[in-house]
Amino acid sequence: MAKQSVLIPAFVFAGIVVLLWFGFQLSDPHLLPSQKLNDPVPDFELPSLTAVGETLNAADLTGEISLLNVWATWCPSCIAEHGELTRIFETTGLRIIGVNYNDDSDAARAWLKRWGDPYAFHIVDEDGTLAIDLGVYGAPETFVVDAGGIIRYRHVGVVTQKVFEETFAPLIQNLKDAS
Repeated sequence: MAKQSVLIPAFVFAGIVVLLWFGFQLSDPHLLPSQKLNDPVPDFELPSLTAVGETLNAADLTGEISLLNVWATWCPSCIAEHGELTRIFETTGLRIIGVNYNDDSDAARAWLKRWGDPYAFHIVDEDGTLAIDLGVYGAPETFVVDAGGIIRYRHVGVVTQKVFEETFAPLIQNLKDAS
C-alpha cells in the first residue's frame, strides 16, 4: 500500500511535466486556432455605438475587406494598439470595424473622443454575445474579414506595425488579388 501512495504523486508530477513541455513548444503564443476561419461572421443584430438608435448586423460587414477589432475601455492593450489602428486607417484607408466588448457605451464614446476614432462603425456587444460567437478569449482580438463577410484570419493580442506588415497586409493583398 505504501508503494502505491508514493507512485501517485510521481505520476501526477510526470503528467504535469509532459503538459508543460508541450505547452512550451508553441511557436507563437498569439496563434490560437479559430473554429470560425473560412466561415461567415456569425449572424447578429446589435446596436451601433456612435449612431444611436441604429442597429447593425452581419450584412454590414460585407462589401469590402475589413479588420474586425474587438476592444474595450477597460482593456489597457486596446489603448496600446489604438495608435497603430489609426495609422493603418490613415495610410491604407482599410475599413476597420470596432466591436465594443462588455463595456459601458458612454465610457466607450468618451474613450473614442479622447483617443480618436479610426473605425468605420462600432458594434455594441454589451453582453459579449457576438464575441462569444466569434470565439473571442478577451480584448483585443482582430479578425481579417473578406468582402463576402468571411473570416480569413484571427489575431489575438495587440496589433503592431510588424503584425500588420508581416501578416495582415500580405493576406489582404492576396484577398484583393483573388477578387
